[in-house]
Amino acid sequence: MFKAEVDQEPIEKLFDISLINIGQTDASIIIKDRHGESESLVVDGSDTDAAIGNLIDIIGEKAKDAYPTAIGSRFVRGGQHYYTSQPVTPNLEKDLGDIASFDPEHTSKSLQLVAELGKKFPGVQQYAIFDSAFFHNLPRIAQIIPLPHQYQDDGLRRYGFHGLSYSYLLSELKQIDESAANGRLIFAHLGSGASLAAISDGHPIDMTMGFTPASGIMMSSRSGDLDPGVVSFLSKQFGITIEEFSHMTNFESGLKGVSGISGDMKTLLDSEMSDHRAAEAVELFCYQVRKAIGALSAALGGVDQLVFTGGIGEQSAAIRSRICEGLEYLGIKLDESSNSRHQGQISDPDSQVSVRIIPADEALSIAREVKQLIA
Repeated sequence: MFKAEVDQEPIEKLFDISLINIGQTDASIIIKDRHGESESLVVDGSDTDAAIGNLIDIIGEKAKDAYPTAIGSRFVRGGQHYYTSQPVTPNLEKDLGDIASFDPEHTSKSLQLVAELGKKFPGVQQYAIFDSAFFHNLPRIAQIIPLPHQYQDDGLRRYGFHGLSYSYLLSELKQIDESAANGRLIFAHLGSGASLAAISDGHPIDMTMGFTPASGIMMSSRSGDLDPGVVSFLSKQFGITIEEFSHMTNFESGLKGVSGISGDMKTLLDSEMSDHRAAEAVELFCYQVRKAIGALSAALGGVDQLVFTGGIGEQSAAIRSRICEGLEYLGIKLDESSNSRHQGQISDPDSQVSVRIIPADEALSIAREVKQLIA
């Protein structure tokens, strides 16, 4: 939750609440105050309904002395019709509900959260902030999915996601070095959801995710890009339905599927010496990220800055190091001492490419967007 006068900067964060491990026995809510002090509460997170109920109760308790004047909620996608932030209305909720099946992990939960927040804070205007908006104006050639043209009129295109994270990184990099922010950038958002984006002269030109957030590189439990023939094979060999395939590629694949153990990178790193499948999952993840950096550098015609963010990107020196191994041909060279200490700049002084860590703050991106809307 944030506090700010409409015409003043900066926005002040009052507290931060995170709900983690929904659906697992160790579901918990992490609460951080404005001073960085945190507490962890074990909650009933057996399913989304229970988790959201607990979350709303805590928000209500914390908001007693800071009743909201507006609420912004992240929506992964708005389809072909919604690509700018919008006030939440019944029509908007209906339209987003109609496309929720394309994103089973996010949209329905966001709509549920909006409904519960409406009950907790009646009369407070809510806004939908779209994660795909940052990539709405990708170059035409980067939008096209090579299927029959007639489907494009119904919204078949590469949308791109994690836009709130990338817009925040771009604004932060401008504060650090404005000239660098206008160069050839590759941002790597590596967490349970993972993607990379190419930005040139302050504008996105491509990214790894396309029509849904399950595309691109492998993730914690999402498959990333697949050969279309896999669908036919699994259907004919095992009788897997479209619904089962969608669930598998969103919730049972990626690191979790390859390792057979977990989708958590720290768990896999701890296990890789004794479990070859855990080691293989980690190696595949780093390999795919490294390939994506190469592909995006080709789209950019080179790279000046490589920025890591997200839980894995910010916290795992080992993963950053393994990703950058073999990228010397691009002029990327890490300073392993700086990398191990998670410093802001982790590239070697002789590196032709500046490599940085910038912590993500998607909530602040949402707060800034809401502030502009209510202005």
